[in-house]
Amino acid sequence: SGGGIITPATDEAKIKSVIQEYYLALNDQNWNKAKNYCIYGSDKYYKTCTIEDAINTLNLYCNIVTVNCFVTISNVLIYGNYSDAYCYISVTISACGYFESDSAYGYLYLQKVGNSWKLY
Repeated sequence: SGGGIITPATDEAKIKSVIQEYYLALNDQNWNKAKNYCIYGSDKYYKTCTIEDAINTLNLYCNIVTVNCFVTISNVLIYGNYSDAYCYISVTISACGYFESDSAYGYLYLQKVGNSWKLY
């Protein structure tokens, strides 16, 4: 049985993985994990903190708070250590029996830090 060569994940695959994992972390309300996919102090980092604060506030008043994010990545462009990913993002938050939904097409921006891609 031949071993073959294991090729490292391409930058595009890494970028797609970071985006998917970020939104899965939001679904799980795992804020530290979500923020770990962001460049510390960036807009995306602070937006994540804002979402965390809002959900934590809802949790004070509601027994069950759910976050359902869904992302479809249409296109990834890479410029050296920077990337633009064009995505469709849908977010639904439910709390105390009420639902708030939003969805839009837009760009996510990433920067390569060491060997990892992070949102900013």
